Amino acid sequence: MRVYRITGKKNANDLMGTGAAMHGGRWNKKGSPVLYTGANKEIALLETIVHTPPMLIPKFDILTLEIPDNSITEIKIDQLPNNWKVYPAPTILSEIAENWIEENKTIALKVPGCIIHSSYNYILNCRHPEYSKVKLIERRNFKFDSRLTK
Repeated sequence: MRVYRITGKKNANDLMGTGAAMHGGRWNKKGSPVLYTGANKEIALLETIVHTPPMLIPKFDILTLEIPDNSITEIKIDQLPNNWKVYPAPTILSEIAENWIEENKTIALKVPGCIIHSSYNYILNCRHPEYSKVKLIERRNFKFDSRLTK
């Protein structure tokens, strides 16, 4: 399965979840290296936009990654608390994901996107013993249209 990630050029080579481990996120606590990816380029772009300050438009790359189809755990909306999509994210989400990380059964956690609920993000567990099966297929320059930050 292919997933997508749009990230600043200076971070594009880091596929080991360093940034997420340093800062934590909706689906991970500080100290847990995960890689946030999207099911398609569009959700990857929207996720990038919501985390980019309006006046700052860094140079981006778009990554296409291949993940094993047979190593995905899915969390459906009806398994989440009613407030799962609010910002800042409720801590229960990172706790759910931390349990998944600790179980170490799958490389990817498929979660609904809080921007577009019918789309999905894939959180990759960079410490999974088979994480080396995640392959970078392509890295390309991503032209960010500045109208998106207005």
